[in-house]
Amino acid sequence: MAKKAKSAVSSGTLALNHKSFGRRLIEQKALLLMALIPVAMIIVFKYVPMYGVLIAFKDYKSARGVWGSEWLDPVLKNFITFFKNVNSVQIIWNTLRLGVLTLVFTFPAPIIFAVLLNELKGKLYKRVVQTISYIPHFISIVVICSMLNGFGSTSGLFNDVRAFFGMDRVDMNNGSTYFLPMYIGSALWQTVGWSSIMYLSALANVDTSLYDVANIDGANRWQKICNIILPAILPTTAVLLILNVGNVLNADYTKVLLMQNDTNRSELEIIGTFVYQKGIVEGKFSYSTAVNLFVSIISFILVFGTNMITRKLNPENSLW
Repeated sequence: MAKKAKSAVSSGTLALNHKSFGRRLIEQKALLLMALIPVAMIIVFKYVPMYGVLIAFKDYKSARGVWGSEWLDPVLKNFITFFKNVNSVQIIWNTLRLGVLTLVFTFPAPIIFAVLLNELKGKLYKRVVQTISYIPHFISIVVICSMLNGFGSTSGLFNDVRAFFGMDRVDMNNGSTYFLPMYIGSALWQTVGWSSIMYLSALANVDTSLYDVANIDGANRWQKICNIILPAILPTTAVLLILNVGNVLNADYTKVLLMQNDTNRSELEIIGTFVYQKGIVEGKFSYSTAVNLFVSIISFILVFGTNMITRKLNPENSLW
């Protein structure tokens, strides 16, 4: 009898949950319709093309198509070829170094900028600074690289600054000595304002009564930042960190490609430019797909591992 009663209760609960779920779907039909187009676009443009990764394991011929092309023997031939390449270790190291350094410098900068912007009292001045900081995000990579090439020349702005401090003029575009400062500096200039939007949105939801309580307790500005502002943006910071770690190997190959020249091409080769050279220029679609698939697998492992670490430290801040 007890088992029958428990079964009846569970069946009733399940039916109630189904009923409430159906009611919620009806009540939120407008939101579901709004989300229908974005979800359909993600499926069409993100998930459907995934079958194309089969090219990495096939002797792909465009005339035969993906399914008509023959499987490689061995299947992992393209991966073996890449790792046997004498330059593969250097290419991976260049990509990893560039991605890690970019993450180290560009990830905390928007947080600091958002905190400083939040501390400004004048609303008009705050809006002007915020708007100006967004502008570099909308400048084309081609234009930015042209600016860097011009500023880095012996008669450019960067050398004018060096000459002002009594330093010799050098061609910063020659070789790879000044590549990292120019790449990371331009990335900071591009992203610091735009990336701060997420943190400013999180700060806008902070209960203002917390500041009043802190003032009563005699807290200074630094104590307010440490005990009110930083905890408020911690969940946003954790999520964005997990996503950014997954992009460590996905450096902006377009900018690197445009900054390359005959004097530094061999030293600035990264996975992105290597895939472009092999896939687009040389037409080795199977080989370039295999290398790019390798990057995707490593990126997934990085995201998964970072999320697991975050969940161990604070389950509320993890993605899943």
